[in-house]
Amino acid sequence: MRREELLDAAEDLLCDQGSQALTLAAVAERAGCSKGGLLYHFATKEALIRGMVERLIEDFDQLVAAQGHDTYTKNYLDATFAAVRSGRLRRWAVVTGASGNPYLLAPLREAMARWHREGLETEPDPVAAQIVRLACEGVWDVASHDPTLYDDERHTELKRRLLALLPA
Repeated sequence: MRREELLDAAEDLLCDQGSQALTLAAVAERAGCSKGGLLYHFATKEALIRGMVERLIEDFDQLVAAQGHDTYTKNYLDATFAAVRSGRLRRWAVVTGASGNPYLLAPLREAMARWHREGLETEPDPVAAQIVRLACEGVWDVASHDPTLYDDERHTELKRRLLALLPA
């Protein structure tokens, strides 16, 4: 559990003060633990950022798996809107913004490639599935810059229209 608290503290720090404020000492202070306690879980700032990226991937994978639709794309679509509505967007924006190091974001690039290939061969219309998945990326991107842009009514209509692109 302490590891999760440390990741939460790092994300909060990033959100409140930006990537320049992300230091191991500042994260430890924000989490209310010693720097040694932080170093037990994350030996370097890069390990901390990698931990945040890995948690993002795991969280989204779990959200997709929890949706229960008949195709991966429908699950992906619902997971995207659920994440946007829940405020998980903030986590994505701050963590990806924290790393200018492509090596640290490599797991996210790999996950993104997997998410955009997953189950395409079993989709009734693979091209429509790709279009919907790409539209989801647009929703993430735009909403990460302005979380208030998509109110419940807009979410519902946008999601309905994207689902209409997919064969029943």
